[in-house]
Amino acid sequence: MTNLLELTAVTQRFGGLVAVHNLDVRVEHGELMGLIGPNGAGKTTVFNLITGIYAPTAGRIVWLGNGKPEPLHGLKPHQINARGIARTFQNIRLYHNMTVLENILAAGHRARGYSIFPAFLHTRRFRQREAEQIELAFELLQPFGLDGRAFEFAGSLPYGDQRRLEIARALATGPRLLLLDEPAAGMNPAEADRLVELLRWVHRNFSLTVLLIEHQMRVVMNLCQRIQVMDFGKTIAVGTPADIRNNPRVIAAYLGEERTDV
Repeated sequence: MTNLLELTAVTQRFGGLVAVHNLDVRVEHGELMGLIGPNGAGKTTVFNLITGIYAPTAGRIVWLGNGKPEPLHGLKPHQINARGIARTFQNIRLYHNMTVLENILAAGHRARGYSIFPAFLHTRRFRQREAEQIELAFELLQPFGLDGRAFEFAGSLPYGDQRRLEIARALATGPRLLLLDEPAAGMNPAEADRLVELLRWVHRNFSLTVLLIEHQMRVVMNLCQRIQVMDFGKTIAVGTPADIRNNPRVIAAYLGEERTDV
């Protein structure tokens, strides 16, 4: 496989705290990859570096999804999203006072193909493109079980529905790489198992590459093809789920007693 994203010798310092230290990550085109580690290992910081929320103190972040290597460090989050990278957040960040449908439409604004003036004047082109976007939004909401809630406010949805809506909204931006930050947080085992099946469907039907942060080991081990383990901002292991499950350093640093549950 060819790499879609490369992080090379990336370091992130916050004053005297080194959150990520000399980290290398290779995300291969088309794979389902997990990034795991104990709390404070630096995983979400890695996502924030990839998506332009932070600029790395040192190292390189290179996107290879558009035919040639392109550095991402220095770009703003919306510029990185436009190149084909979308994410969800550990703490859900929906537009709570907008409807489910409006959340999807807001995310897909780049695909509309008209400027502010046709929107202001409600031209025929504007009405046609809006109708097309609404139809596409319903098609996206249907497999997530949210088409029947399209006109409800996002903030009124049950927790699990909000999680699924955030994933659907990320997909509405048309990504090639989807970053998921603890999508199973707060879910019981049955809900987590359904999420695994949904993410497999998303990966297959959208031809996506997925990089996943997750603490529920049943999700990671059942979903990911390759796993990278971080501890104190460094990589301590990379391998298949079987490799990681039996790695003594991983067991000591992260899995601990949970090893019997995976």
